[in-house]
Amino acid sequence: MKRWQFWLGLVISALLLFFALRGLKLDEAWQALRGAQYLWLLPGVAVYFVGVWVRAWRWHYLLRPLKKIPTRTMFPIVTIGYMGNNIYPARAGEVLRAVILKRREGVPVSASLATVIVERVFDGVVMLAFVFLNLPHLATLTVDSGFVGSIQDLALWGALAFIGALILFLLAAMFPRVTERLANLVIDRLIPLGGREKVRSVALRFLTGLESLRSPQEALMVFVTTAFIWLLETAKYWFVMHAFPFEVSFFALMLMNGIVNLATTLPSAPGYIGTFDAPGIALLMAYGVSQGVAASYTLVLHVALWLPITLLGIYYFAREGMKWGGKLE
Repeated sequence: MKRWQFWLGLVISALLLFFALRGLKLDEAWQALRGAQYLWLLPGVAVYFVGVWVRAWRWHYLLRPLKKIPTRTMFPIVTIGYMGNNIYPARAGEVLRAVILKRREGVPVSASLATVIVERVFDGVVMLAFVFLNLPHLATLTVDSGFVGSIQDLALWGALAFIGALILFLLAAMFPRVTERLANLVIDRLIPLGGREKVRSVALRFLTGLESLRSPQEALMVFVTTAFIWLLETAKYWFVMHAFPFEVSFFALMLMNGIVNLATTLPSAPGYIGTFDAPGIALLMAYGVSQGVAASYTLVLHVALWLPITLLGIYYFAREGMKWGGKLE
């Protein structure tokens, strides 16, 4: 509570919600919520958990050079990680699942975190692909919101960041000896003598976590799997849409999925409050959906994405015997 990042996230969330909900007609939003056909959430949640299983398989695949761990073992750990991301700020769930993996399978935290970062980079690249596929149509949309108008800029800067990171990781994986020499050179030049060996050990373990990317075929496999994961999540958007009185194309929902998930990389209150909702509402309004219906749909979708995996993650977390607020060791 005392960290400035926490308060910055709260401020950003509050500002985004203020701009997204200005002028909202509460009676319209309430009517949309009352009239929603919530049975459509059931197939949406089901397809989402298929995507979570595929995420567990992807992590199993990335970890193979370190240790072969069955996907069924990875699934609870992945679920705990997403629960942590939903409850704690700053995506602390990523560290949480790396710690639990070490406790259960003995995989070094720094090495497993390397695979987690690779996951996030591939996620970002696929999200950008969803956005770029729809940029020509996006240019024809207009709305009284700055979110839609700035998506091209977001996509450009996001592409530079994520694709740049992906190229860096691929090069580090394909040329491990050169990368190790460079890492040792930087450590010897910049790190005080007393801490060099500890930093060197962490850096080398981190590099071992990139071994799954050493061949183009393996990198392609991770990319295809990531695309499948996010198409499954878009399918959830599609199912939930049928609970409300509007319809947009699957490609429009791909665009919404890409935009809101890129926006959630910004600091926010726990659960991505505001960073998920504001761009989602703005984009739907650009497609002609009324503000009340767009806000109601986005709220229900957000809860449907947040609540089931958080509850399942809490269950698995309790089974691990870990304590809330306990030290991660």
